Amino acid sequence: MKKIAPSILSADFSNLKDDILMVENAGADYLHIDVMDGMFVPNITFGPPIIKSIRKVTKMIFDVHLMIEKPERYIDDFIDAGADIITVHYEASSHLNSTIEHIKSKGIKAGVSINPATSVFLLKEIIREVDLVLIMSVNPGFGGQSYIKNTKYKIEDLIKLKNKYNPELLIEIDGGIKSTNIFEISKLGVDIFVAGSEIFKAENPSEKIKELKNIING
Repeated sequence: MKKIAPSILSADFSNLKDDILMVENAGADYLHIDVMDGMFVPNITFGPPIIKSIRKVTKMIFDVHLMIEKPERYIDDFIDAGADIITVHYEASSHLNSTIEHIKSKGIKAGVSINPATSVFLLKEIIREVDLVLIMSVNPGFGGQSYIKNTKYKIEDLIKLKNKYNPELLIEIDGGIKSTNIFEISKLGVDIFVAGSEIFKAENPSEKIKELKNIING
């Protein structure tokens, strides 16, 4: 079953609790949480204290995407705050193997993400070790961007690596996901779809989640 992961980057932070409960009640599978440090990407969001506070209001799976430099410095903090999945960037960690190993040693899933200009073939040496690969289909940092169409070829290349080295690998995509393109992307073999503005800026976010789930799961 393919999953929808609303990104709270596009939520109303003055009404965050209600927005989270809304997507949970609408059947969203994961809650995607983008952590940005203003260095790896040109934006700043939030850290472990916010995640810890929202952990109290929902039982959703917390899909925490660390868009930060040297993420290994803060892994334990995000686990303690309530992360269920932690994804770090290939481009941001100089000791990626040990970072992934540490995440998994804590009993949660570990993922690696790549930016649009990074080749998926660079993941060959780590792909056996991770639970998830997150392909960025926009340049990370801000919500509401358009999907980069060449991402199709990266997904196809990643599927080849998955089939050869890690058949259980989950493939996640983040950036510009809409009801108008999610079906074609789903057919390529993506498992998890992050959607921010498409959900939270919709006239009826709950119905939008149901629409997206119906498209990818028939």
